[in-house]
Amino acid sequence: MNLAKHPRHKLTFGPTPIEKLDRLSQHLGGAVEIYAKREDCNSGLAFGGNKVRKLEYLVPEAIAQGCDTLVTIGGVQSNHTRQVAAVAAKLGMKCRLVQENWVNWHDSVYDRVGNILMSRLMGAKVELVNEGFGIGFKESWENALAEVRAGGGKPYAIPAGASDHPLGGLGFVGFAEEVRAQEKELGFTFDYIFVCSVTGSTQAGMVVGFAADGRARRVIGIDASAKPEETHAQILRIAQKTADLVELGQPITADDVVLDTRYAYPEYGLPSAETNEAIRLCARLEGMLTDPVYEGKSMQGMIDMIAKHEIPAGSRVLYAHLGGVPAINGYAGIYANG
Repeated sequence: MNLAKHPRHKLTFGPTPIEKLDRLSQHLGGAVEIYAKREDCNSGLAFGGNKVRKLEYLVPEAIAQGCDTLVTIGGVQSNHTRQVAAVAAKLGMKCRLVQENWVNWHDSVYDRVGNILMSRLMGAKVELVNEGFGIGFKESWENALAEVRAGGGKPYAIPAGASDHPLGGLGFVGFAEEVRAQEKELGFTFDYIFVCSVTGSTQAGMVVGFAADGRARRVIGIDASAKPEETHAQILRIAQKTADLVELGQPITADDVVLDTRYAYPEYGLPSAETNEAIRLCARLEGMLTDPVYEGKSMQGMIDMIAKHEIPAGSRVLYAHLGGVPAINGYAGIYANG
């Protein structure tokens, strides 16, 4: 496998820490040891998160092409758009964000707090568009790219989640290599890796990275899109393209993409009572905050699978905390009393 041949523009602090979640492990019976890899602490760029790791591999191309504006898309409380805005500010580029109405949530401050507030603060031009959720290429994004060109700018196109981009899976191939190096220091290997999936390239990169040591199917994706067939197909497609890019030397098949569909309800962007219970449990036992759209659902899935003994006793599991807590501000009504 050859990741090093792809240029990387360093935006993160370095390897993200792995911490043991002792109290959560004990609360769930102590038979499974739970650890978290803190991608939410990976950078000083506007709270960081998993997209910063991905963007490290897109930025060299944007610079090489002489682009002056990063253009991307997400929901109103997109973590991805906030991270793109931060990277643009760091590079001295302009930023154009299309924020669509992907979530059926109507809190009066939803479009004025959290991620979108920070994006505006960092100088991004934000366009609110009344279009629903979808992980494919959107017309509003294509229109934004055309407007930048018409205005004399040179845009660099970054799809939702930096996912369906030729280089979108590389960052989390690097994640797997980083975990292997940390496992040597820890003296053991993780039996399972839990990750939330929506636009797909985070899990896709992990699948490729962990395929190198036979653990592709130990990456447990927790679907939060509520469109699992579409998401599974996109993860597989990105993983296969990424495997070719890094010369993995073995095929990635549909069976290598494990996506649990039980926890995305009621729909994308809305937490269930069980999601909120998982958010509160982790917060109160570990002081570790997760959000109602992404990490809360993967936390719910991991907790549920351990509680139901679907994860064998004696296992060590790694929870990938991808960031995204700023979005919780848009859901203040749910958590007003904790």
